[in-house]
Amino acid sequence: MSASPWSCETIESQHSTPKGMKAAATKRTASVKRPAKRAAQPASTRRLDAYRRKRDFSRTSEPKPRRLSSRGALRVVVQKHRATALHYDFRLEAGGTMPSWAVPKGPSLDPRQRRLAMEVEDHPLEYASFEGIIPEGEYGGGTVMIWDEGAWAPMEDVDPVKAIASGEMRFVLAGTKLKGSWTLVRTGDRTWLLMKRKDEYARAADIEETEPRSVRTKRLLADIARDEGGDVKKAATGDPKRRADTRRRKESC
Repeated sequence: MSASPWSCETIESQHSTPKGMKAAATKRTASVKRPAKRAAQPASTRRLDAYRRKRDFSRTSEPKPRRLSSRGALRVVVQKHRATALHYDFRLEAGGTMPSWAVPKGPSLDPRQRRLAMEVEDHPLEYASFEGIIPEGEYGGGTVMIWDEGAWAPMEDVDPVKAIASGEMRFVLAGTKLKGSWTLVRTGDRTWLLMKRKDEYARAADIEETEPRSVRTKRLLADIARDEGGDVKKAATGDPKRRADTRRRKESC
């Protein structure tokens, strides 16, 4: 079985070229290098001020920011979040934090689709492992699922923080569900568009419907709420309807 051109190993590689990989793609992904260990910088601490202000850590189980170091490829996580409304939180590791965007309809694999992405406050690196319940009444109260995760890299040989600050970035993803080349473009103060680029991973299928479960625990939103004391009825409205109906029929038997 040949290696995927957008695997985590490819993004981390600095010299190898798996069989069948296009030379240009290898050069783009291999060009993003960083030290084996990075300490969080004061700038990253300042970028988390809004995150701290919006949360009462005596009530929420969301992680407190710590001075973390990081190894390996830059991380990406997409968290399915049933709060006031269902949306997908798209987070890219850059500069010691995770710049984040709320995508109401979720990422699309169809290059014809331009998905609105609202820029929100940076999140700490620890947030990439958060799946659970945010108490009602707290900021973002509801159920959070780790819908996808993996690695990412800018397609150009640029600093990731500067690439995001420029307002237009082409990048590659090596997630479980999301792979290949993508574009983020700023269209307003906080508004962006998230778009899939044409490649072998592009397709018209609605991945939110076909792949609704957590990549870590294989749970639906309703399962997470049920297991961890959340609002099951509210969470279930974020699961595909046909799957929720099937679950209710099974439970009634």
